Amino acid sequence: MRLPAILRSSTTRFFALVFILQLISGTALLLFVRHIIADELERTSRTLVTALRDDLIADYEHEGSRGLRQLIATRLATTGARDAAVLLDDPVGNHLAGNIEDWPPFLPFNAGWQVTPPLYRVGRDKPEQMGVISTKLPDGTHLLVGHVIEGDLRVRRLTGEAMIAALLLAIPLALLGAIVATRVITARVERIAETARRVGMGDLSLRVPADESRGDAFGDLADAINLMLARIEALVAELRVVTDSLAHDLRSPLTRLSATIDRAMRETDDEAAVAALERVGAEADTLLAMLSTALQISRAEAGIGRDRFVSTDLGRMLEDLAEVYGPLAEERGFTLTASGQGHADVHRELVGQALANLVDNAMKYGRAGGHIRLSVASHGDFVSLLVDDDGPGIPADQREQALRRFGRLDPARQPGGAGLGLALAAAVSRLHGGGIELGDNQPGLSVRLSLPRVRA
Repeated sequence: MRLPAILRSSTTRFFALVFILQLISGTALLLFVRHIIADELERTSRTLVTALRDDLIADYEHEGSRGLRQLIATRLATTGARDAAVLLDDPVGNHLAGNIEDWPPFLPFNAGWQVTPPLYRVGRDKPEQMGVISTKLPDGTHLLVGHVIEGDLRVRRLTGEAMIAALLLAIPLALLGAIVATRVITARVERIAETARRVGMGDLSLRVPADESRGDAFGDLADAINLMLARIEALVAELRVVTDSLAHDLRSPLTRLSATIDRAMRETDDEAAVAALERVGAEADTLLAMLSTALQISRAEAGIGRDRFVSTDLGRMLEDLAEVYGPLAEERGFTLTASGQGHADVHRELVGQALANLVDNAMKYGRAGGHIRLSVASHGDFVSLLVDDDGPGIPADQREQALRRFGRLDPARQPGGAGLGLALAAAVSRLHGGGIELGDNQPGLSVRLSLPRVRA
């Protein structure tokens, strides 16, 4: 049976662990205190009984049995003996002295410390629980010395009740402690996660704040992450230099190649040569477009362009796009419409290029005579841009591959495709802190770009 997500959460488990540990430690401490109190009360009573027994035995050794009976009466008459219990019986069980009438039937004649069931003392109207020690004297008489422990039991009972009350108080305190500890840890982890999120969105200059965590595990983690981020920033900077240089170096010969092809086409009258040159020129234009798109993807994935975000009327952008591509779509037998309203902070050129690529894909792979729908919809803090067509769509198990660079799928291949349109849309959505989703338009493909309303 699969546990609910909240129970599988590390935060929930940490909270539960802190709460349980605090509750267990509090309970253990209270039980220890209760045990110490009970042990001290019993030790005190046993000490009193042992001292009284030793005194009476010493009196017996000096005064004999008759003198002991008189001394017992004297001892019981003193103020300090109000909780004392003494019984002296002859060898056959006749009462000789003391404030207990009969020898308890369950008690041996020569036993160490025992806690008895309630016994009656002479002059008392209710039984009392006692701790007693019994001794058999040399002449066969039996001496029972005890101490009433009703007060001790009352203290134990009150201690138990106080412990229960303390436990009831400890539960909310443990909850509070667990909440505070969880929030402290979660806050520190969230700062690291927020830095990672913003770095993932392209702000490579950020670092994890580590001043308050020096010397502990979080400080070590922050130092390791910052070292990694510095290395990533250096590598991305090198990548930018290389890609910019590569784009510049490749664009120049490609542009010269296109110009040479155009010039050759103008200078020849051979129809076969002109046709061949046209095909070469088309391939050169395609290669130049692929280079430009690949460069746009690399720059978007590196976070370049975030400083060019502006508040944009996305509904108006779609209408402009439909107006520009409308004639071409109509020429190819498609109906192109735009609808919806929404605003967001976006890179207008990149979003426009991504949408244009999606429209171009829809016209390449959509059903002839079909309908291409552009729409915008708002949901919470995000705005969705949708491009829907009536074509064959993309199977669910191939959509991840379709979002990769040059991710062309065999069933949908057409001449002139480079497999970069969806990859550019995905890179642009990530640059904005959003995402892309390929869905089933039943029939056809539905591409959804989700963008935050406000720049993160």
